[in-house]
Amino acid sequence: MDQRNHRVAIIAGDGIGPEVTDQALKAIHAAGEKCGFRIHTEPYDLGGTRYLATGEVLPDSVEEELAGFDAILIGAVGTPEVPPGILERGLLLRLRFDFELYVNLRPIKLLPGVPTPIAGLTPDRCDMLVLRENTEGPYVGTGGVLRKGTPAEVATQESVNTRFGVERIVRYGFEQAMGRRLHLTLCHKTNVLIYAGDLWDRTVGELAEQYPDIKVEYAHVDALCLHMVTQPERFDVIVTDNLFGDIITDLGAAVQGGMGLAASGNINPERTYPSLFEPVHGSAPDIVGRGWANPAAAVLSAAMCLDHLGEVEGATLLEEAVAGVLPTLKSMGGPDMGASTDQLGDRIATAVADND
Repeated sequence: MDQRNHRVAIIAGDGIGPEVTDQALKAIHAAGEKCGFRIHTEPYDLGGTRYLATGEVLPDSVEEELAGFDAILIGAVGTPEVPPGILERGLLLRLRFDFELYVNLRPIKLLPGVPTPIAGLTPDRCDMLVLRENTEGPYVGTGGVLRKGTPAEVATQESVNTRFGVERIVRYGFEQAMGRRLHLTLCHKTNVLIYAGDLWDRTVGELAEQYPDIKVEYAHVDALCLHMVTQPERFDVIVTDNLFGDIITDLGAAVQGGMGLAASGNINPERTYPSLFEPVHGSAPDIVGRGWANPAAAVLSAAMCLDHLGEVEGATLLEEAVAGVLPTLKSMGGPDMGASTDQLGDRIATAVADND
């Protein structure tokens, strides 16, 4: 069997980031052995620890190196000592902008045996894909403040939406729907945001003519939040703007069992730059070294990475291993999980290797 080779940069980051990343790599390498591919990894010391030690967030030379990889896998970044915004804008958002990672891809899928706060919800009713625009909206940073700190203070914050930016993520949404259940929902607030909403609505309508097999629906963001809880089966592919996507994907994470199980990808569909994959949870510095972190989200993010690299069989093995191991836990994370982070990673890797 010819071995397929992929180069993946590893940014383990801070807090529990290195702990969950180690488990994701166990699973990746187990899948590679079974499926005939090899992931060549190279670690990069980026995150809060490096910033505190050197004052650097993302040196230009390091960004140039990262651009040459096939994909990037991140554990988690952030430490309490680093003020908010420094790492987010200097590392994560910079890579999203510079590498044209304009699709934030968030699967929302309830796995069998995973507890959900939604009474009576079953896995067959919850399997959707949210596409959040990842480079425009509030991320552009337009706005300002006048007479700050006075009774007459005025603050403005603008959301920037371009036809170019909207069209490219909407088109990606239609392409994703073609490979799923042929259903796409636009999420916005067109009755209030009449300019931005109109741009999104018209763009979806025009592109829909090129995809006649796709059923297209629209939902106001507030109504969609209600239906995600009461009728998640209504949705398959959801496409939305930056801010609304940020909100509904966190709600979706709760529906599927919690942030500790939520995976994500920051995608460059044209593959001119490497796409970036990361669990949605934070660095959780309060539980570092205790073995309480559930690595499921990191492993599922690694599965998304493999799928993006064309290793579909390997991605499926990782997903099935996580789905098989999670029901054996006493809880989805914390001191009463029933297995340490490392033990759970071993179980997942073993399940990958033993899958027939």
